[in-house]
Amino acid sequence: MDWMREIDGYCERMSPAYWAEPINAVTNTAFLIAALVMWRRVRGQGMPLAMALVAVLTLIGIGSFLFHTHAQVWAALADTTPILLFILIYIFVVNRDVWGMRPLYAFGLTILFFPYAAVTVPMFQWVPGLGESAVYAPVPLLILIYAFLLRHVQPDTARGMVIGATILIASITFRALDEPICTRLPTGTHLMWHILNATMLGWMIEVYRRAIVTKRFASVAERSG
Repeated sequence: MDWMREIDGYCERMSPAYWAEPINAVTNTAFLIAALVMWRRVRGQGMPLAMALVAVLTLIGIGSFLFHTHAQVWAALADTTPILLFILIYIFVVNRDVWGMRPLYAFGLTILFFPYAAVTVPMFQWVPGLGESAVYAPVPLLILIYAFLLRHVQPDTARGMVIGATILIASITFRALDEPICTRLPTGTHLMWHILNATMLGWMIEVYRRAIVTKRFASVAERSG
């Protein structure tokens, strides 16, 4: 593999120059802002995996910045790897801490994300206009599946997941529109992918935080009763 091969995949990039995508590069600060907000909300609450999600959210912002400046194969991996890591950690924590599964079962169900993606990505590739953004489309679908299953067990968590999935669907839509409307909007729409994704990922950490707080209060109330 040629790790230094240049990638030109976005409307804003008109040359291989480092600052060829200034808007796409700078809007990655949204991830860092979201990470800072959520770090303040989860620190000191005994939620190590929530803190891990905050750390990965920071890496997403850094990796995406590297990709939209260097625009090479190695930077693309720095961009996408933290996203996958966030997804896997989140599935695990929901399985273990929200559903109450044993860690081994939670991990096993998390690994099933790979065959799930292998089946659903080709299906979404048939959706007109979705293009390369089809690789992300299985994620909001999975969130909605979890929300449906949790609607009676933890309705507040389910509602939070629906909100997160909705934001992500809007984000993917803007990502898919970047190239098609490039002639009319030279800056493209990929910046909204960054802003909405940062909002969504921060919100999903908050959904997890609230779910844990709710379970803790319920546990205390049960022991007190």
